[in-house]
Amino acid sequence: MTMPKRMVAVSWSMLLCLAAAAAVLKARAQLDSIGFISIDCGLPGTANSVDDATKLSYAPDAAFTDAGSNHNISVEYITPTLAKRYLNVRSFPDGARSCYMLRSLVPGLKYTLRAEFKYGNYDGLNRPPVFDLYAGVNFWSRVNASSQKVVVLEAIVVVPEDYVHVCLVNTGSGTPFISALELRPLKSSLYPQVNATQGLVLLSRRNFGPTDDADIVRYPDDPHDRVWLPFVNTARWEAISTSNKVRNLDDSEFAAPSKVMQTAITPRNASGRIEFFWLSEPQPGDPTPGYIVILHFSELQLLAGNAVRQQHLVLNDDLRFWSDYTPPYLLSDTIYSMKPLPRFSRYNFSINATANSTMPPIINAGEIFFVFSTANVGTDYSDVSAITAIKAKYRVKKNWARDPCVTNNLTWDGLTCSYANSNPSRITRINMSFSGLDGDISSSFANLKAIQYLDLSYNNLTGSIPDALSQLPSLLVLDLTNNQLSGSIPPSLLKRIQDGSLNIRYGNNPNLCTNAASCKPAKGRNKLAVYVAVPVVLVVVIVSALVFPFLRRKKQGSTSTNITMRPQIETMMSYAPATLPPGDAHTQSSLHLENRKFTYKELEMITNNFQRVLGRGGFGEVYNGFLEDGTQVAIKLRSQFSNQGVKEFLIEAQILTRIHHKNLVSMIGYCKDGQYMALVYEYMSEGTLQEQIAGNGRNGKLLTWKQRLRIAVDSAQGLEYLHKGCNPPLIHRDVKSTNILLNAKLEAKIADFGLSKAFNRDNEAHVSTNALVGTPGYVDPEAGHREASHPM
Repeated sequence: MTMPKRMVAVSWSMLLCLAAAAAVLKARAQLDSIGFISIDCGLPGTANSVDDATKLSYAPDAAFTDAGSNHNISVEYITPTLAKRYLNVRSFPDGARSCYMLRSLVPGLKYTLRAEFKYGNYDGLNRPPVFDLYAGVNFWSRVNASSQKVVVLEAIVVVPEDYVHVCLVNTGSGTPFISALELRPLKSSLYPQVNATQGLVLLSRRNFGPTDDADIVRYPDDPHDRVWLPFVNTARWEAISTSNKVRNLDDSEFAAPSKVMQTAITPRNASGRIEFFWLSEPQPGDPTPGYIVILHFSELQLLAGNAVRQQHLVLNDDLRFWSDYTPPYLLSDTIYSMKPLPRFSRYNFSINATANSTMPPIINAGEIFFVFSTANVGTDYSDVSAITAIKAKYRVKKNWARDPCVTNNLTWDGLTCSYANSNPSRITRINMSFSGLDGDISSSFANLKAIQYLDLSYNNLTGSIPDALSQLPSLLVLDLTNNQLSGSIPPSLLKRIQDGSLNIRYGNNPNLCTNAASCKPAKGRNKLAVYVAVPVVLVVVIVSALVFPFLRRKKQGSTSTNITMRPQIETMMSYAPATLPPGDAHTQSSLHLENRKFTYKELEMITNNFQRVLGRGGFGEVYNGFLEDGTQVAIKLRSQFSNQGVKEFLIEAQILTRIHHKNLVSMIGYCKDGQYMALVYEYMSEGTLQEQIAGNGRNGKLLTWKQRLRIAVDSAQGLEYLHKGCNPPLIHRDVKSTNILLNAKLEAKIADFGLSKAFNRDNEAHVSTNALVGTPGYVDPEAGHREASHPM
């Protein structure tokens, strides 16, 4: 941008501010002046490196990824002609998937992505790794690194958002690494085979006719910075060339650069033909990929008199690809396949002169691609923007890279997503408890419109609760326990609490008020209130001390064994309002349950008419099922022979809805439909701890000691949360190996804690059923002691 010629004097401070702002914008944009992104992976510091051949500037990669470590290649692999960007690498020894994020793109535009890998024994192991490369959430190619050669992988894709992730995935065959990463924009009219659901991976791009192997054509001769490698075989082909410019037509779909089109090859024998071939390269999941061929032609010789150059193209000797073709003089023309060629293990192309031709055939350049699917869609754009802003604000260092909801097993730590066919995945749960968060609650949480559970407990968050959180339509649970929040709960959130659409937990925030009125100090009456309150409290304490022993002896003398108690739901649900009318036939109807309520008909559909049984217990059978978004769940259906009644069932469900911890099995919903009662849990793919210990696990392998120790720690953390993290605390009365479940990562989660006994540390008041339930298991000795001392 040019500055106006007439300018008034501007202070140095203003100039410095403008310069700083420009630097920030450039850093955010990531693009250079011609729209390129060029990254020197593993380059330390902040200074760019400049490529000697193209004069393009390559930026260090620290601004594009926060994972991995920098290394230099071994000295014996450094040559005078080796490009600077190949002298160092970034490797990713930690995590299954590590990504670069390229921003400031134009949604819907085509881009060339190029990743380069120079192993150079950087790790001293002399074992080049094998790993996978992804463009966004779609598989791009498998990387087979080489000690000597530079491996270059290039793809052309349509980028759906204003960013794209390039990810390296560890396949267990060595540590992924990368030397350089490049992004180049393309005109929408170029490469018409590329669309929103299909990309192209380059197999070969050749420039026919150069006489020097080092004569590589790329930027600035090709404004799109495609790399055209020379094809030299002077013994077989005769090279022809021109110094005249070869023009592209205005509607050219490939726009081969003039420097490439100024050279060509023709057979040395006038009656000969041009031949080339390639072998099909199987890809993971696609043993016979479909190939696209693009051949560039231009007549470079001004033919005199009756001279004619006419040729036809043949694939595998019997498939006529193009007939009676005459290249135009000094104009770039292209013959190409719009759809993938028929599948072969070997592709032989021959260009032959026709019977009418007086000149041998000619070709200037060629490109060969194979197609790959880009149909997989990533996480919703607004969700990605919000969670990325949250990550930046709190400086999250765990494996929060790549697309947040790539797949079920690679979702960001602490996140749960919903998946729907052909629609972007959405973030539905975030657990950032015990994450060391400080500062205020990010306003970006309010942009996660599909969020249902938000757990920010046990951090050091300060400031007020944002009113915008009340506008989240799907939010069911907001846990802000044990922070340093202040001010009052916004009226809009209080309204949602009162109408039952939101359960908010805010205990142990000393400076937080439960309503606006309680935050206003009483003027002039505070001292009077103290003077009145202290004597009253003293009287109550004295009277209680005298009367309580008498009442206790009277209660112990009673012979009744069937005492009905009103469950203290207000105490148990101390973070959410709940009321329970005096005991009557409709007591259970007033229990507020925050999770999804299923009908029995829905359970039949989810379980395919209860087809697959996962297990059995004292409550009833557990069935396998799938929700409409594909989420696998476990449904525990109450048996008619169960000793648990309706009230006990609803109290258990009430407990399950308010307890959320990484080492406790989460309840997704419940069913109370007439006589049918069921609980819907998250699915734990590796079964019970008992099965694993007995060697009957679903993967058939015995647990290692390290895994056993991890399971023990996970289980202890779950029990600790029940004992100390809940208000009131819960004592699990049925701990056993069959009630400790394992997920795909062999992380342990405690189940059946809804059968626990809740008690108040101050007055020992219990909220529970009055008998042990479930099948026999370990009972906390403290709980047994309390049972004996304080019978219900």
